[in-house]
Amino acid sequence: MRTTLELAWRLLRGGGRRGLLGSLLTLAAVAVSTGLLLFAVGANHAFSQRADADAWRHPATMAGGAATAVQALDTDYVRGTPITIVDLAATGGSASRQAPVPPGMKAFPKPGDLWVSPALADMIKKLPADQLAKRFRAGAPTGILGDEALVHPGELVAVAGHKPADPAMTVERNDTTGSETTASPAPIDHYATGAVSTIPQVYQILAIIASVLMVVPLLVFGGAAARLTVARRDQRLAALRLVGATPGQVVAITAAEAVLTAAAGAVAGALLYAAAIPALTQITIGGGTWFAGDLWPGLLPLAAVLVAVPLLVGVSAIVGLRRVVVSPLGVAKRETPPGMKAIRLAVFGAIVVAFGMISGNLLSMGKTGAVLLVVFLALGFLSINLVGPWVVALIGRVTAGTARGPARLLAGRRLIDDPRSAWRTVAGVALTGFVAGFLSLMNPAAMPGADAKDRMELTVAKARAAAVADQARERLAGIPAKVTVGGAGSDDYSRTVEITVPGGDAAVDRARTALHGVVPGTSPTPPAGSGAELYLLADLRTGALTVLVVSFLIAITSAGITGASAVLDRRQTYAMLRLAGTPLEVLDRARRQETLIPLAVMGGGSLLTGLFFASPFAVGFGFSGALTLVAFVVLGFAGIIGAGALSRPLLRSVTADPAPRPD
Repeated sequence: MRTTLELAWRLLRGGGRRGLLGSLLTLAAVAVSTGLLLFAVGANHAFSQRADADAWRHPATMAGGAATAVQALDTDYVRGTPITIVDLAATGGSASRQAPVPPGMKAFPKPGDLWVSPALADMIKKLPADQLAKRFRAGAPTGILGDEALVHPGELVAVAGHKPADPAMTVERNDTTGSETTASPAPIDHYATGAVSTIPQVYQILAIIASVLMVVPLLVFGGAAARLTVARRDQRLAALRLVGATPGQVVAITAAEAVLTAAAGAVAGALLYAAAIPALTQITIGGGTWFAGDLWPGLLPLAAVLVAVPLLVGVSAIVGLRRVVVSPLGVAKRETPPGMKAIRLAVFGAIVVAFGMISGNLLSMGKTGAVLLVVFLALGFLSINLVGPWVVALIGRVTAGTARGPARLLAGRRLIDDPRSAWRTVAGVALTGFVAGFLSLMNPAAMPGADAKDRMELTVAKARAAAVADQARERLAGIPAKVTVGGAGSDDYSRTVEITVPGGDAAVDRARTALHGVVPGTSPTPPAGSGAELYLLADLRTGALTVLVVSFLIAITSAGITGASAVLDRRQTYAMLRLAGTPLEVLDRARRQETLIPLAVMGGGSLLTGLFFASPFAVGFGFSGALTLVAFVVLGFAGIIGAGALSRPLLRSVTADPAPRPD
């Protein structure tokens, strides 16, 4: 083992300037892959932390003991931002000492106590009392909630202490939004944990889907990173096989060389991610930014990534060198490997057909449907990556057969000779086409309820609707507002009291404060589609943009690194063509065409596949969806052209001295 490591280290050090450049390209690719992989892992960890921070606000199912407290939940609004209000009361003669202490508090709240989040405390100080503070009978806050009670740093949360007989702790509440932002008083003996409400569960599912959309291209990119200088390594190791090295020794040397480089890249990627966390915390999801600690995945996941990435690179390197192990003489003679089988296309078709057969039922399957969607997304990615080289080889045959000039003929012959290498150059952008197609249908064309900031509703029993409307008018005396009784609520036994307040945010907040308590324990809610649903749709846009940015970062980095690697790997071929009199401009044009032609075909195909996979869950298309597709086409081709331009000086360098030399 020691001899293998020493030999691998010698091969790394003795590769010369170009060998060092290839190793540095591999290290850079692994660093980017590791950093983005940690971002995906950290995002899922952060959403899990948010679910835990949200869980305690929802009354927990009794654990079997005697109830020690009563808990209720309400959601109010100020300046259009939700305020989560948790009402608590200790029960019986036990006093508050026996009741469970809420997260972020030192003791159970006594009647009249008011604990608020730091952001809500600041807002109480800044806004006039008739717009916010008068909603809370305690006046000045009793204490400030700790971070463990909050979903995000800027969240507005209030915990109010009551007596068990107070109306807030006895009156039933209606959740008219369906997003579990309201809960009737319930006896508890502990606080709930985990993802117990709908919204955090939806975010966790979306985070997993986003991770698949990012991680699968990352794994493909990481595997390609292991083969960056495959032609050079093939030649060196084939020579070792020809002088007597066993297949096991060749495999061990290859794995050691790849793992050494990948380990350094993985550490660099972890440091890169750690440095990026302060900037990542500013991404707004769910109405707020992030705690830095939530985005750090923890020591165990970090160690798993730092071990898994070098192992993946090592395995990919070994797979890429199976020609050396089986036929070193063929490598030395530069024989073209056998063509790929059409079974690749059959596998891709089978996955698409299978998804089409079950896609119509996924929405009705609940969590099982979400799991199946994630599985099929991963299979869709992998099948595109599987069929990609086969399609590239087919494109090469068509290109070579229809060529009318030397550049296109060279491009076609290169695609036929090494379709896997050509695919690696465009794979990142092609797989991003799948992401763009999928997300273009997940982008809502319009925000329903976005123009409803001046309206609010109270859902009450049918018999009380008129009385509540009259009471609301009395409280709103002096405030320009219109109060009407609308149609039925969620059933025939309820009615909606609708309040419209022109005059901007300040007038709306004064009206909310005046209406506080008109229905005990219930605050006026925004119209349907303008509360939590509006946040979710906005976050869908933000998440889609984040995934696309990450995907394009992967794609362009992949194109740049693999493009430079391709020039290094083919330097002898380029040198011989130059020696035969081929102009440098022809070589450069051929190099561009062997990238852009497969990109046009595979990028369009993967985009259509993404549209197909997203069709059962389409939120809307409209302008934003069209913009997503246009952005993919423009940025994809611009990125590939830019990455290719960066390799042009390298091409000029490797052909500057066309005289062949032993390598």
